[in-house]
Amino acid sequence: MRKDIHPKEYRLVVFKDMSNDYAFMTKSCVQSRDTIVWEDGKEYPLFKLEISHTSHPFYTGKIKLVDTAGRIDKFNSRYKKHIENRPAKAE
Repeated sequence: MRKDIHPKEYRLVVFKDMSNDYAFMTKSCVQSRDTIVWEDGKEYPLFKLEISHTSHPFYTGKIKLVDTAGRIDKFNSRYKKHIENRPAKAE
């Protein structure tokens, strides 16, 4: 293994899911300007997440199905005029 490629500044960091205010603490070397007072009363760096396992559709079971057939119908209805006016191919 190569030497001196891994960061040495590991510390406790709070990661917070901004969509549902879920927060957890773990060791990380991620850089952050924000801080938060954790449950133990100490101040830790805060890294804001857009999505975590508590808000991701795969883990929550609230998966949205993509309606591809509806999208195709919507496309065809929108461009129906252009499709009908297209010259026929000569065979």
